[in-house]
Amino acid sequence: MTRVITRTYQDPLDLVWTEVARRVGFRVVRSDACYASIDPAGLMILGTPDTLDADDCLAQMVFHELCHSLVQGPEGLREVDWGLCNETHRDVPREHATLRLQAVLASEYGLRAALAPTTDFRAFYDALPADPMDGPEEEVALARAALSRADAAPWGPHLRMGLDATRRIGDAVAPFTDATALLSPD
Repeated sequence: MTRVITRTYQDPLDLVWTEVARRVGFRVVRSDACYASIDPAGLMILGTPDTLDADDCLAQMVFHELCHSLVQGPEGLREVDWGLCNETHRDVPREHATLRLQAVLASEYGLRAALAPTTDFRAFYDALPADPMDGPEEEVALARAALSRADAAPWGPHLRMGLDATRRIGDAVAPFTDATALLSPD
């Protein structure tokens, strides 16, 4: 007798954040060919688990990319990699604005540490003040404009629903984790 497999295990956070991305307009695929790449036709290509550090997860990556899309605005949705260049310093203020936005949104749900970025900019993120909007005018202006878009289509209400679901998953696993777990309370 051969057993027919009708269900497969999927990480709950992966389920949440791939669906958030889909609702915003992106299909998430994993590849070891890149860390992150965005195709304006609706493809979000993210590194495979073996390309990531032990404190990285798909949820963080999708959330970070969606924060980038908020900083770049609706017109950025039609650009490869949101129209950003990561090979020069040209877009560092936009990266910093993205990280400020990411910290603000994640903090609202007690997820600032859990949904920290997975990039070389992690040290910048970790050094942000309690109020991430306390900083250089250009970065803060970009982050505030992005925050004003967070509840509008195509991001709203999906982004906040993903953050809320992540918080609830974190709360559910908290009794079974310690401070070393990614989802341990902030």
